[in-house]
Amino acid sequence: MAQWGRISSPSWARKMIPRYRRHHREQTASSSWERKRCSSELDRAAAFLPSLISSDYVRTSFQSVQGVLLFVDLSDFTSLTEDYICKSGSQRGTDELAEDLNHCLCDILEDMLTLGGDVLKFAGDSVLLLWRARHNEMARTISLVVHCSLQIQKKYRRRNVLTGPKFQLKIGISAGSMHYLRFEGERQKYFCVVGKAVDDVCEAEKLAKAGEIVLSASCWEHCEKHRLRTSHIAGEAAVKVTAMNRMSWSECQDVLDNYPQKQKWFFMENKRQKWCIQKWRFRESEQNKENASRDDNVGKLGQGAPLEDRVPQDFLSELRPVTILFLHLNFDTKSIGSFHSVLNEVSSVMEEIIYPHKGEVNKVFLFDKGCTFLCVFGLPGAKLPNESIHALQSALQIFNSCSEITANTGAVSVAVTSGMAFCGLIGHPLRHEYSVIGQKVNLAARMMMSYSGLVTCDTTTYASSGLPSCYFKELPEREMKGFKHPVTVYEYVGITIKSVFGMALPTKMPDNASLLGRKKEIDLFVNCLEASNRFGQRHILAFEGTRGSGKSQLLNHLAQLGQSAGYRVFGMELLEINVRQFYSAIRILMARVMGLHECESCSAREHVLQTNLNGIIEESNYCLLNGLFLVKFPVSDKVRQMHEMQRKEELHSTWAKVLEKTIDRNAIFVIDNAHFIDPASWSIMAPLLWNTSVFMVVSLCPGFARTESFHKATANNLMSHKIIYFHLEKLKPSAMVQKLCQELGVVSVPRSLARLLVQRSLGIPYYLEELVRFLRCNDMLLFHTKQWGEKAEDSWENLNTLAVLESSLTTSSRSSAGSAAMICTVRPGVNLDSTVLPSNLKEIVLAQLDEVKPLEQTLLKFAAIIGPVFTTQLLLYILPSRMRHKMNTLLDSLVRDNMLKRIESTEEPEDVQYPSKEPATPPQAKIGVETSPPSKQSEECPFGVLMFHKPLLQEAAYELWVQKQRVTLHFKCAAFLERYAHKCQSCGQGDFIAFHRVAVSSTQEKGSCKDLDDGDDSHTWKALVLAGKHLRKQRACISAGVTDTQEEQQQQQKAFVEEDFGATDRRDNSACSCDCKGIVESVLVPLVHHYTTLGNAAKAFYYLLETAAAYLHVSNYYMALKKLNEADVLRKSRKDKANVISRFEDATFFSLKGEVCCAVGRMELAKKMITKALSLLGRPFPRNRAEDFVRSQVEKLQRAAHVAGRASSLPQEAQKKKLAWLLRQSRCLSLLEHLFRLENTSVGWSLVLPGSAHEGQHRHGSGLLSLSSPQQL
Repeated sequence: MAQWGRISSPSWARKMIPRYRRHHREQTASSSWERKRCSSELDRAAAFLPSLISSDYVRTSFQSVQGVLLFVDLSDFTSLTEDYICKSGSQRGTDELAEDLNHCLCDILEDMLTLGGDVLKFAGDSVLLLWRARHNEMARTISLVVHCSLQIQKKYRRRNVLTGPKFQLKIGISAGSMHYLRFEGERQKYFCVVGKAVDDVCEAEKLAKAGEIVLSASCWEHCEKHRLRTSHIAGEAAVKVTAMNRMSWSECQDVLDNYPQKQKWFFMENKRQKWCIQKWRFRESEQNKENASRDDNVGKLGQGAPLEDRVPQDFLSELRPVTILFLHLNFDTKSIGSFHSVLNEVSSVMEEIIYPHKGEVNKVFLFDKGCTFLCVFGLPGAKLPNESIHALQSALQIFNSCSEITANTGAVSVAVTSGMAFCGLIGHPLRHEYSVIGQKVNLAARMMMSYSGLVTCDTTTYASSGLPSCYFKELPEREMKGFKHPVTVYEYVGITIKSVFGMALPTKMPDNASLLGRKKEIDLFVNCLEASNRFGQRHILAFEGTRGSGKSQLLNHLAQLGQSAGYRVFGMELLEINVRQFYSAIRILMARVMGLHECESCSAREHVLQTNLNGIIEESNYCLLNGLFLVKFPVSDKVRQMHEMQRKEELHSTWAKVLEKTIDRNAIFVIDNAHFIDPASWSIMAPLLWNTSVFMVVSLCPGFARTESFHKATANNLMSHKIIYFHLEKLKPSAMVQKLCQELGVVSVPRSLARLLVQRSLGIPYYLEELVRFLRCNDMLLFHTKQWGEKAEDSWENLNTLAVLESSLTTSSRSSAGSAAMICTVRPGVNLDSTVLPSNLKEIVLAQLDEVKPLEQTLLKFAAIIGPVFTTQLLLYILPSRMRHKMNTLLDSLVRDNMLKRIESTEEPEDVQYPSKEPATPPQAKIGVETSPPSKQSEECPFGVLMFHKPLLQEAAYELWVQKQRVTLHFKCAAFLERYAHKCQSCGQGDFIAFHRVAVSSTQEKGSCKDLDDGDDSHTWKALVLAGKHLRKQRACISAGVTDTQEEQQQQQKAFVEEDFGATDRRDNSACSCDCKGIVESVLVPLVHHYTTLGNAAKAFYYLLETAAAYLHVSNYYMALKKLNEADVLRKSRKDKANVISRFEDATFFSLKGEVCCAVGRMELAKKMITKALSLLGRPFPRNRAEDFVRSQVEKLQRAAHVAGRASSLPQEAQKKKLAWLLRQSRCLSLLEHLFRLENTSVGWSLVLPGSAHEGQHRHGSGLLSLSSPQQL
């Protein structure tokens, strides 16, 4: 949303704004009580309407208006949008575009509203304004409008934006009479202005070039010519304004004093009289849904909802994928009466068609591109799965209906596009509208005009619909204004000859594919085959599973098994579009049985039907099949004499006979997506299935009528022996890891990659496939051959590579993989945790998110900023004040809806059984996930820790934020967490890097955390520790058993545990039992994320070092290594950008590297790192062990003397910085002494990992054992 407080305007204009606001409030409230109670709410609602909508106009459907129209348009907005997208990508570019557009429109409207302009319509980058004027005041009003236009053009002639081009304006002005029209559908009201003045202003704007102002002929005729300096336009009656004698403030004030503008006026007492152009449906409680559907919808502010249930207006704007539908009606508007009648009929038809698909009519334009309706699918609260299919079906129905309505008046065009868009408020605080802005909106508008008389769609809609290619026709490419390259466009033709007979189900699997995790289902099918062969028992197998659970792959595999067993298999796949086509399921099934899908001509299909149906139905009834099978049998006298109802009954009877006689009892019928069987087909198929012995395999999705029918039949005692109902469970993590390796074609994947994909995919194969496809398309993965016995050079990069490989999950043992095998790694510099969701998955998750109430959805968006696990204290801190009192109620509701889970007690992660190497902890110290109601929560625990039920839900909610709001919230989170970025009380509560905060104080300016009560620190600390421990356990929730044999499972199970990376038997376990393990996960790691998102590289680097030191503190060397690698990437990027890195932090970076190398047995590499750290700290490298020992002792004595001398008082800032340097030098020298001591031992210099050949030898060594904890160095 635009930063409306930062507005540049003339001083005299700034004086006018308070007067405008005060006068407006005085007119909208009749008493002082009403002004105090309702003025702010009325102002917010009134901002969505022009002042033209007053008491004189709201009840009338037609009225004449006189005045001056101004049409301002941003020049080359489409090409400017393309530049934003090319520079920053689809999501970020759309966000930046909307932000800059909002700033521009806000500045423009500031001047225009000040001088009495009334914003009638917003059209993306265009605005239409009206100055109402009497005939005798028309000339002076035109001068006022021209004066305002010149002020705006002067300001925006050289306005730079982020991408390099400039916002330049084209302005057209006309004057005269026009007509106000109000039209409506059943659910929504609209208005428009139409007439010669509107046509003139559109023509004037088209004649204007960037930075110009053009007056129409009628405006030039009525204006004060002596004030204006103009130039003629060749061949046109319009003129271009070059300059004018500026109006004084008193002249402007005089015109405004005689201005006949009516103030905005609302009916607030009666729900059925509420009026607003923009519509926003807030979900009501279950008992009020029926009443809510009948009430008129009101504005995006949610005027129908109680005040406390409305979403704050500042948080209405979102970035979300939507589907845009543009309808263009090209007909004459001169006959106002017929035009008004057509608009009423079209609006009613539009609403009737799109509202069942949760579409919204966002705008109606009659001033830019003729009569245009802008419809949006997928606005907040209205997202549906398969949104593209809903939009395409609506588009074809609208096209057909509107073509009938306007048959004699003009052409109809419909364009559909899908993609990212800004959905939010556009304009000025005093006048704005809820709009959609984005590249796909521009593309739909261009397609609508370029492909007249067609229903068109873009490639994204074509691909996301999932419909067969026979539903579309590729159109010739045409150049469209603003697009540098031609765009591929498809015509949506709907049902064709090919689509009538449906899609066949593939019965062949790829050679390299195998079905994972479905052994029970396959065994069940094989048993049914044996029962059919031996005893003639035929069953109906019904497999129910959610979308993406692998139902289609399972049915393909079963069909292949059926063919191998010698059965004839007739398979078909139904689509959502089939459920709205009469007899489509039977038609497709019969076409497969009789072979009609292979017939190319009508006569061939007639011959097949006559051959198969001879003796089954009467020849006079063949003509009933004409429309169903696209044949042309002669209509018999018997059928001709039937009325409509008799024909339907006869057709139903005919279908029943055909189906019963032609079904092969020795065949297997496989129907994928059987929940899409249309009602007409089901009325015939159901009796046959329940009463006849048929071997059929179907897949079903929960929540559909056909699925419920199978449920009821299974529960029926008479039918239960024929139907076997099986619910497809989610795949276990072990099977998902195997599938991941299968999709990538490798034998090994990094543990971090497997963890991310298994957690995101939730055991659903389709999710995993989409995530893998997204990673590969964005080049985030590397594939190479690994020689298991090869030796690598002793370097930091090779240490990291070896650590990743040793921690990888493999689907086969090294012996079975051979000496070389293909493995997968993550490309260096790629942060998997920050990857965005693929568009297909985002659509599915947003549909689930939109099922909750708007205020609950807003709360989820705030929680998503914090992360997958969050504390209620932090959530309360970042929430806006008007939502805080409802936080607990909203959280309880979200827990009941399975959107969130409360973390309370320990639950062992599924499919993971790691042997614990830590001391046993009491039961009350263990944590986990519990889904019990909040009422069971202990009253002694005054804090709350929750997590998102699905990780994808958190990511989808996070991506809805616009960038400016996201940055603000990340800053608040960081300011809150910085208070707890230190060791626990048992460890001294200092920085994990001693005096780190003081040593780099220039980069550590703490954020403000004013609203946090100090009394809550202990409770907040406990909550953060609880959250951190759960995050740590979540990271370990990856199945170790990815192989079939128990021996291989046990070998894989102990192959890698983070705490065992380079670890030895610990004599001191104190570092592992404190709260620091939780704090590093819930405070330090999130701080790195927050500051990285904010673009603050200095603080991100600071907390990366703190995080690495904290992991060393808790003896987790693998995570310390990983965080130091992230710090290395950030350090190089900072150097590339010429950002100065603190010498102390640079030295600390190499010092921590040395500690990690020492811990994992890379002694030579550790010596190199420590040596470099000492050189940065200003300490020369000792020449021998004796000098090393002497210097370390001297340092210890100096440190003791320094501490003793300053024991009575705290050191000054400079002394603290010096102490930080001394402590770091002492740490490096002590570690170096330890490394030299190990030179003569038998430990060796090779990397020691659990399970390796050197592990036992290393564990019995005396050197590293005594220094396994960083505290002992």
